[in-house]
Amino acid sequence: MSSPGFDTSLHKDKNFSEHIEDQTKDHHTITFAQNVNAKIINPLAGIPKQELFANVATFCEAYGLTDKLSVFQKGALVAQNPDNFDNIEELDAEDKRHLRREITHKFHLPKDLYFTIALCSLGSAVQGWDNTGANGANLSFPKEFGIEHNTWLVGAINAAPSISGLFAAWLADPLNNMWGRRGVIFFTGLFCIFPVLAQAFTQNWWGMLLCRLIMGVGMGIKITTIPIMTSEVVPATIRGGLVMTFQLCVAFGILVGFSSNLIFHKIGPLAWRFQLGAAFAPAVPIVILIWFCPESPRWLLKKYRIKESFESFCRLRNTEVMAARDLYYAYNQFIVEEEVFGGSSFVTRFTELLTIPRIRRATMGGATVMVAQQFSGINIMAFYSSTIFAEAGYNNTQTLLASFGFGLVNFIFAWPAIWTIDTYGRRNLLLFTFPNMAWCLVAGGCCFLLPDGLDARLPLIAFFVYLFTAFYSPGIGPVPNVYAAECFPLSHREIGAASCIFVNNALSSILGLTFPSLLAAFTPTGAFGFYAGLNMVAFVLIFFLLPETKQRTLEELDFIFGVPTRRHAAYYGGTWLPWAFKRYVLFQGRAKLEPLYHLDGFGDGTAVPPGALH
Repeated sequence: MSSPGFDTSLHKDKNFSEHIEDQTKDHHTITFAQNVNAKIINPLAGIPKQELFANVATFCEAYGLTDKLSVFQKGALVAQNPDNFDNIEELDAEDKRHLRREITHKFHLPKDLYFTIALCSLGSAVQGWDNTGANGANLSFPKEFGIEHNTWLVGAINAAPSISGLFAAWLADPLNNMWGRRGVIFFTGLFCIFPVLAQAFTQNWWGMLLCRLIMGVGMGIKITTIPIMTSEVVPATIRGGLVMTFQLCVAFGILVGFSSNLIFHKIGPLAWRFQLGAAFAPAVPIVILIWFCPESPRWLLKKYRIKESFESFCRLRNTEVMAARDLYYAYNQFIVEEEVFGGSSFVTRFTELLTIPRIRRATMGGATVMVAQQFSGINIMAFYSSTIFAEAGYNNTQTLLASFGFGLVNFIFAWPAIWTIDTYGRRNLLLFTFPNMAWCLVAGGCCFLLPDGLDARLPLIAFFVYLFTAFYSPGIGPVPNVYAAECFPLSHREIGAASCIFVNNALSSILGLTFPSLLAAFTPTGAFGFYAGLNMVAFVLIFFLLPETKQRTLEELDFIFGVPTRRHAAYYGGTWLPWAFKRYVLFQGRAKLEPLYHLDGFGDGTAVPPGALH
């Protein structure tokens, strides 16, 4: 893979990268740290064609790509003027046709990309399946182990994967650094096979607890790595829709888990063993087929294995020009980004999550969506819906059928997010769904107060639980993992995503551990009301703290998160809210909204349309 006399797989060309850094370093440093004007800047904008071609020639020579010089020249021109490629004379008719189809047929992508997305996302099915396997097993394993009255211990066993996963997530940074995305996915797949099977053969509660703790180690690293992998291989315009297939497979795993519960629940005292052990199945094809997927081109770029990165991009894009465009654009942003953010050690990168303003804002944004997901109460539904329906008066079979309905609704309503997450944006989906989830929980909780003999009581409880799930699935369901995987710069992406997973699993562990006791103390009505209040707290946090990330490249998000939090919150409180009041309450159709973000160097565009990044 290396050119003679130059090891391109291990070293960067320091002269070339320093040349690029000298051109843009001071400007980007200021912009990344305090982007008070909210500008999104194209690093190639304004460079004369001859100088651009000279830079491209140096780049190709440095990294053994001289045979692709003309391809990279075309790619650099498209990256410099993405909206005006029709006027680039160096592009032939076929090049322009493919670039137009990229806009009009966004989902027309190579089979290698879809294979990679599908296989990686399948890894998340284990998580959903195990949650629901535990859901059904909760009806029987506590009795077999004699702990049915120890609600704290039952909660600890259920929460065990989240407890160990929250600490294991930090291993994603060094493991990804050593083994790459594919190696880590293979390694974590092993944890989703053997401990999952082993818990089905345990003879006491502590053996089961141990197996679930070991299983959580793999899950914590896996759910950090898979969204990163998928976010790094897909185009920016549909990144949310394809990365959210991770959550779609979680929903699929939940549905299959509930189906498994129904299949096995009549086989007697051993039912819970089959319900828990069956969840190993999705991990088997992953550990075998992951090596047939291309490695993340951005991970290869991070390692300065530029030629391999280009080859990976070529498998993931429709043409070489598109691959060259994405690689060259990402490279120019990355070398400046590395200079500004490039923590050299784990400890340094960890402290920079809170000390560098751009990364601190990403940490806060990622933590906000993770907290919001746990505040929604969905994990409690996944773990304890059977218990909730049993409290409502269902027998075991009815309880499992009602829980299956929960899983079916969760899976079906996750599908629309593939299109809406990149059309309406991450923020808008969350701001629409959280208030609706809150009133569904209030209504469902109130239904528990209806007389036990009332025929409508049980159907109404199930209806509002299902309606809550229908609002959850296209909103806070897919957004957190998408957001955590995209909001950090490449230099801090693994440790940043790990911090988000730590927050998510820490809250999940606390809520999973305490819910049985909460349910006993508050009653279902009080528990539902408690989570309804948390939903509205999440709504406020999202409104003021969460930047929009849709349809911008991973590298351009440096500018989004360069905007100070005070500027962001002030815009939504002082500019957007008054506009929304005039537009939707006073019906003033002529009310104008000044956009928060402005584009600099992207074709003729000077501002982001009001709905695009709000």
